[in-house]
Amino acid sequence: MDIKIGTEGTFIPPFDRGIESVKRIEEIGYDSIWFADHLMGWIPESIWTPDLIEWSKHQKSPHDFFDVYPAMSVAAWSTKKVQLGTSVTETFRRHPAVLAQTFLTLDHISKGRAILGIGTGEGENIIPYGIKWEKPVSRLEEAIKIIKLLWENDEKVNYDGDFWKLKNAVLSVKPYEEGKYPPIWIAAHGPKMCELTGRLGDGWLPSNFDVKTFKNRLNLIHSSAKKAGRNPEEITPGLWTTLIIDEDHGVCDDLLESPYVKNYTLIQSNATFEEFGMSHPFGKDFYGLLDYIPTNYDRETMLEAMSKIPKELLNKHFLHGTPDEIISKIEKYAKAGLKHIVLYNITYNCDLSKVKSSFGCLKKVINYFKK
Repeated sequence: MDIKIGTEGTFIPPFDRGIESVKRIEEIGYDSIWFADHLMGWIPESIWTPDLIEWSKHQKSPHDFFDVYPAMSVAAWSTKKVQLGTSVTETFRRHPAVLAQTFLTLDHISKGRAILGIGTGEGENIIPYGIKWEKPVSRLEEAIKIIKLLWENDEKVNYDGDFWKLKNAVLSVKPYEEGKYPPIWIAAHGPKMCELTGRLGDGWLPSNFDVKTFKNRLNLIHSSAKKAGRNPEEITPGLWTTLIIDEDHGVCDDLLESPYVKNYTLIQSNATFEEFGMSHPFGKDFYGLLDYIPTNYDRETMLEAMSKIPKELLNKHFLHGTPDEIISKIEKYAKAGLKHIVLYNITYNCDLSKVKSSFGCLKKVINYFKK
């Protein structure tokens, strides 16, 4: 079973620790490293305290992020084989022409290992900074078309779009390997985004889908690709997922109840909560990816919201279990069409004593698929 395995590698202070981390990740045998493009983290500083989140003893703020592209450049220079991708960037803060140039630059630095992971963006990185949020899917589609136009044309480019207008624009740098531009992986979740992925994406990178939803959405992507005259097999089906792993399943169940994990459920839509007979803790009209801006919430509000999250939701939306259970679950995704999974180990974020043991468990998973 040919499954590629990636992991999260976002640089946080001190910078040297990030360099050491990516080198270690490559040595272990991961196929890819993924880097968040964030100004703000998903956890409110109001609950970033040792009594709730132990990891706060080692990281002063949940919002410590370096700019992703200098960090990826250093990561590319410090590694030789592993692929490097954004998980994910967007086009509210990043002009498509700048993204096109940036990824060609990363393509050369990495010698062909860069992946442009891109999506519609999240409110937390846009709204607090005075940037207007509008028509994210249409904006993303236009951006991808512009990036491809600039990559694939030797002549001057003109483009009259709803969001950007190009006149006599040029981008003459060619990819590191002739004719091979960085692949574009789209973080698609809803039907409209999956249709877009089928038409324009080289890869697909949703987050935390269960197997049934993953398979249904992949079918939409394949159908869209066929309608566009594309070969669906040319689109790499990926999955970015948070992971809690331990030799004792009971420990995983306990860690699912931690504030660190519960906080991440608030990013979900109201539809997710309705599956369990309730509304989103912040209201039925609340849309997590757009409306959840962590700096807006005080401690009391957060504790009340997290107290309402049902265990069944946590069980469904977070990959967790023993190494053998995780292997079995990944194999189920593979049967549904998965080719590349990104495992973000959050076990030790919930319990500091699990740093060494959780990565030991994870290594068993990697070794299994490498064999």
